[in-house]
Amino acid sequence: MEFVKEFATFLHQNGAIKFGNFKLSSGKESSYYIDLRIVPSFPHEFRKMVNILQNLISEKIGFDNFDCIASVPTSGLVIATALAIEIIKPLIYIRQKPKEHGTENVIEGKIAKGTRALLVDDVATTGLSLLNAVKALRNAGVVVTDAFTIINRFEGARELLAAENVRLYEIADITTLTSILKET
Repeated sequence: MEFVKEFATFLHQNGAIKFGNFKLSSGKESSYYIDLRIVPSFPHEFRKMVNILQNLISEKIGFDNFDCIASVPTSGLVIATALAIEIIKPLIYIRQKPKEHGTENVIEGKIAKGTRALLVDDVATTGLSLLNAVKALRNAGVVVTDAFTIINRFEGARELLAAENVRLYEIADITTLTSILKET
């Protein structure tokens, strides 16, 4: 896919993919780091990425198979927000922990039991944040069967979600991105 080649180069040139020694949010050590938080600073590339995600969702499950988009703060939420605006679907998000004031919600946004949510995040690593989101949504009576991410690091997220009957799709994976970068 031409977009993935362009995207890999763009990410590397702008410091969104770095090689070295990094500690991930999961606590794991990694020889590379992916930070998609910089992509919205480049509106044309950000819009392309969101449009490619939109096309992937259309191709894999279609827009009639979910009622709203759900995400987790922070980077995934920025992507999900742009996507929700593009496809005109409601957006909800799942906090890592309940608010300690006001309503003390874990899920922000309007939902009803039986609502079908499509989960969106930026990078899938172990899948724990996605799994926690799935559990919070299901505890609220929301149906979740599919999750989409921009990049899959291939560190267990697909398998973890599959055990909960959630399919994971991605625009690109780390193996493809590093192969492209090695070639260029």
